[in-house]
Amino acid sequence: MTAPRYLDSPRPLAFAHRGGAYHPEIEGLENTLAAFRHAVGLGYGYLETDVHVTSDGVLLAFHDTVLDRVTDRTGTIAESTYAEVQQALIGGSEPVPTLAELFDAFPDAHFNIDVKSTGAVEALAAFIEEREAWDRVLVGSFSGRRMNAFRRRTRGRVATSAHPLEVAAYVLSPSGRLARLLTRGRPVALQVPHRRGRLVVVSPGLVRRARSAGVQVHVWTIDDPIEMNTLLDRGVDGIMTDRTDILRDVLRARGQWHGPSERGPDGMEDDA
Repeated sequence: MTAPRYLDSPRPLAFAHRGGAYHPEIEGLENTLAAFRHAVGLGYGYLETDVHVTSDGVLLAFHDTVLDRVTDRTGTIAESTYAEVQQALIGGSEPVPTLAELFDAFPDAHFNIDVKSTGAVEALAAFIEEREAWDRVLVGSFSGRRMNAFRRRTRGRVATSAHPLEVAAYVLSPSGRLARLLTRGRPVALQVPHRRGRLVVVSPGLVRRARSAGVQVHVWTIDDPIEMNTLLDRGVDGIMTDRTDILRDVLRARGQWHGPSERGPDGMEDDA
């Protein structure tokens, strides 16, 4: 299977999860322009975010179904207008960004997008179509129904990750070939936790099966350097992290950091 252009970059891929939500400099500002700008400044070219849609059809980069946890407002995204959401501030200072604002602010970035609501399926498909952003996105969802609806709507033109039943096929199948048949070759990546309770999801066997099927393995959300090294030694293709500083340091130490260097205040690259 030929990998989509989204996955063409040298591996391992480094994903800034919600912009690097727990980096000390931006903690409390997840999924904001400030967070993603910080990650891009560190050299990240792969940005992970989530999408919901407002009652008047505006696609937002936001994780929760409600505003309550991370903003100074309350209310459900799906029942709020965009004008109402604009009044909310994340961390007391940052507005909730639209997906369009992220795409415009970071034209060279790749986006890993988690579809968090049924209403966002059509809105995201239309957005990608309007922008002709087929090669800039990889779309996933914990809902098999939403994932399958998105695939039907986009007619296979957009790279997608495995939904839970497809992940199970790779975890339980004796071979990558069988898992690929069971999943009809639809997912290009497994985006999974290292462990689920006592179960080690990202086992050496899973990595081998995925690789034999031409499917990448991306692990979320890893913030510990020892665990990062363990997974990289195991051969995973990407890591999503809230601690963008730690993952970059680990990859640099291994000679596997593929992003540009951090930009200093004078605009020059800073390798220190």
